Amino acid sequence: MGTRVVNRRDFLRLSGIAGAGLVAVACGGAIPAAPAPAAAEPGAPASAPAVESAPAVRQVAREKTLIYLQQSQDGQLLNSELGNPYTPGSQGHRAVTGAHEPLFFYSAFADEFIPWIATGFEYNEDYTELVVSIREGVEWSDGHPFTANDVAFMLNALIAQAPILRNSTEVKAWVSEAEAVNEYTVRIAFYEPRPRFVFSHLTAKFDTGIYWLPEHVFRDVEDIASFTFYDLEKGWPLYTGPYNVVHWTPQQQLVDRRDDWWAAKIGFADLPEVERILNLPTATDERAAQLVINNEADTTFHLQVSTVEQSVVQNPNVITHSGRETPFGYLDWWPVSLWFNCEEPPFNTKEMRWAISYAVDRDQMIEVGLGGAGMTTSLPFPEYQPLLPYFEATGPLLERYPTNEFNLEKSAALMEGQGFTKDGEGFWVRDGARVDATITTFSIFNDVGPVLAEQLRHAGFESEYTTPADAGTRRAEGVAKLTLWGHGGSIRDPFDTLDFFTSKYYRPVGEPATYPARWRNEEYDAILEEMALISPDPNNPAYMDLYLAAIEIWLDELVDAPVMHLLHRIPYNTTYWDNWPTADNPYVNGALWHQTANLVIQGLRAKS
Repeated sequence: MGTRVVNRRDFLRLSGIAGAGLVAVACGGAIPAAPAPAAAEPGAPASAPAVESAPAVRQVAREKTLIYLQQSQDGQLLNSELGNPYTPGSQGHRAVTGAHEPLFFYSAFADEFIPWIATGFEYNEDYTELVVSIREGVEWSDGHPFTANDVAFMLNALIAQAPILRNSTEVKAWVSEAEAVNEYTVRIAFYEPRPRFVFSHLTAKFDTGIYWLPEHVFRDVEDIASFTFYDLEKGWPLYTGPYNVVHWTPQQQLVDRRDDWWAAKIGFADLPEVERILNLPTATDERAAQLVINNEADTTFHLQVSTVEQSVVQNPNVITHSGRETPFGYLDWWPVSLWFNCEEPPFNTKEMRWAISYAVDRDQMIEVGLGGAGMTTSLPFPEYQPLLPYFEATGPLLERYPTNEFNLEKSAALMEGQGFTKDGEGFWVRDGARVDATITTFSIFNDVGPVLAEQLRHAGFESEYTTPADAGTRRAEGVAKLTLWGHGGSIRDPFDTLDFFTSKYYRPVGEPATYPARWRNEEYDAILEEMALISPDPNNPAYMDLYLAAIEIWLDELVDAPVMHLLHRIPYNTTYWDNWPTADNPYVNGALWHQTANLVIQGLRAKS
């Protein structure tokens, strides 16, 4: 079956997250059910999944086990036995699925704000002080109470150990004081108004939100980043969530339900029906798809369009967010760009960055790499409903700064204007050196990455597509000059992504940077500081004017080159588990690697 082309209107129907959430995509009829392989007939009895040699680990039946194929490297889980989400190399909230809990959840697809460990919050009149109320009865997995002391401790630790720890740069810049007023009340004071802090830092959504550590353990840890926090005999790591790890190697991780979970004890939430989560390495898309087809896995990390389509075609019990129809997924919050190291040659001039952008034929990339099942983006934001007014307002600027334009003549003129000429093989050269346009990234872009590299070569840039094991380190430290990567920031306010490019995140090449642009502009910084003091509102002319001033500087400089929206294409096998989040049932996005994974797991129901 060929992949159907999905137009922008249909894709945008996937992004209507305000109010009613997502709606179904209608791109042709549903895929006819195809017989699953005989060896894995849907509904056939299954034995308990095999567990590596671990005598203390109990057996759990297949129908009570959720098998999740995680992102992996060389056939192994990433960085096993790192229980501290702040340790370099840790997968953070992804490390132990279902274990982390936030003060608040936010489901973008249901447009629902959900108090969890906290019960509520209150700002003072000018947003310079925040009081958060902690729910009574919350406990760490060792039974120790979670209190306001844990929140105050973590915020103060981020301030003290900035810029090493995740979120520490902005917490140090913004928070003047954090204190536990009493056991269930924490007061946070800011240097200036910070009306976004609850949503941006205290709320878990997609990949964002502060991780909480137990104060009663970490108060004695001098260097948080160096402490692995993994010792099963001591019960480490400690979490508040309904699951904790019982076995962890590079080959597999077993995460078992804790029947003494605080939320069930106090009647706040029922125990999840999933008794065990078995995390296995994805290895390759093809292997992941085959395990899903064979009912040996229930869900996976993001798959390429052709692979997830085969999962749907070959097993009638496999669905995706869009059911059994194209585009087999949903619009993610992570629009993809070619990111430049803007500090060092060759990409330290806007002329070079624009020359690269004009060399990219985005429509061809989507047609060839994704079979047409994709969508370009002109800005570094997802086209979610709350952000559409900003896209509309930016329209006149995009006529002057056409980020999606494919124009080899303009690209060549910019190169010649910088003193480049083409050598005998058609590559741009200056002072005897070619432009190194090697694209460094991860295998999730194996569909479109090679197409981009070939387009750049065709335009005269010496490019290849690479996915080294240390791609993340190369990107963070600035060794990779050109990388294909996304923006995990804005959901309903452009400030969150625009703030990535302020100079507080700048680090010299060789030092890890949270955001790898390494671009600095004092005027831009000043505008973003003004935006930070105002509650976001596209109907407020003052706020919109600030946004337009900031995005014009960003576009003129082309800090990175927007390429496409990302769709999460995740198979859900309904043989053992039902009530997956879909376009018809959009209670949350379905990625188990996001901070809202607990909401997905909490929503799953054993197939009767």
